[in-house]
Amino acid sequence: MAAGVLVAVDGGNSKTDAAVATTAGDLLATVRGEGFRPQAAGLDAALDALTADIGRALRAAGVRAGGVVHLAAYLANVDLPGEEERLEKLLLARGAAPSVRVGNDTFALLRSAVTDGWGVAVVCGAGINCAGVAPDGRTARFPSLGPHTGDWGGGGELGRSALWHAIRGEDGRGPETALTAAVAAHFGVARAIDVGLALHLGEIDPGRLTALAPVLLDTAEDGDEVARGVVLRLAEEVAVLGSVALRRLDLLGTPAEVVLGGGVLAARRPLLMDAVADRYADLAPRARLLVPEDPPLLGAALLALDHVAAPPSAHAALRTAFRRR
Repeated sequence: MAAGVLVAVDGGNSKTDAAVATTAGDLLATVRGEGFRPQAAGLDAALDALTADIGRALRAAGVRAGGVVHLAAYLANVDLPGEEERLEKLLLARGAAPSVRVGNDTFALLRSAVTDGWGVAVVCGAGINCAGVAPDGRTARFPSLGPHTGDWGGGGELGRSALWHAIRGEDGRGPETALTAAVAAHFGVARAIDVGLALHLGEIDPGRLTALAPVLLDTAEDGDEVARGVVLRLAEEVAVLGSVALRRLDLLGTPAEVVLGGGVLAARRPLLMDAVADRYADLAPRARLLVPEDPPLLGAALLALDHVAAPPSAHAALRTAFRRR
């Protein structure tokens, strides 16, 4: 039987990667586009960009659009099952493929690293999210919509915390901290409060605060106690998310893999990662922490192979192809 063609998408806040592969595990092409942010760009515009990226990937692979048998799209900012179902229907209506599966990008991160397809993943990029899959297929997940759904963490939260502490350390409402000078220097202004005022006046895009995450981590690693406190709070959140997901899936007492990804965790900053490991040792001592070398796009492609019940040889071939590119 001739191999069919699959399209896989990993859509994050800052970039969207798409791959075209065969059901035999041959990697035909990959492309990169802008981030998938329907809340900011509007759903129609986000879908236009997504389908354009898929079209570019197909052209790069030399495959006509009608030759695709399945599309697996794993996307940030798609946090609820109802949102996944809606996007599946919209992509089907656009003719993206005769079969479409949409899921949160956390599931692609998980699949990229686990051989048997189950475990827990925590994504800490611009935001934070967690999802898990049990051996019997049960899932555990969180809304991850922000503070109003109990969420805290990610590069955006680190940046906002850095600015908050920098200003309070400057005006006396909080303890003195090296974040005050570091934040002002990052934005090229005299005072940390100037950054807050510029945000209020619309002179600085709030999205730029995410770039303060490495500034905060640098400051913490240099010994600043205020910055260190924020890093330890993030480590606690990463550990609580993963351990609660393990408990919900009845995996807390079982050797299970916890995959850590997203830009903040993938950077492997020693203070943060040591603190994360210490908290997992307390909360989920049988968990095995992994920071994958393979990209989440591979996970999306493996999930596409799972959907069409491709043989293990196809999965192995696709992993090898990604590592060679």
